[in-house]
Amino acid sequence: MSLIARAPALRRSLLRSRLAAPARGSHGEYKHIPFATTDGQSKAVFGGKVVAFLAAGFILPFAASAYQLKKAGGG
Repeated sequence: MSLIARAPALRRSLLRSRLAAPARGSHGEYKHIPFATTDGQSKAVFGGKVVAFLAAGFILPFAASAYQLKKAGGG
């Protein structure tokens, strides 16, 4: 049976499964990040930690290349 001939049947089964299945994540409070941010620290402290983490990841390749150039005597 070709894909075109099966399309209506597939569409019906997909629609049926979506209507029958419960929504995912419908158990309690909605959290968009997988860790707690309100365990005694303010949003500013959390934001500072995020900025420091991202800055370290951004600077790491430049620091590594500078180290390698210095080690090779090129800088």
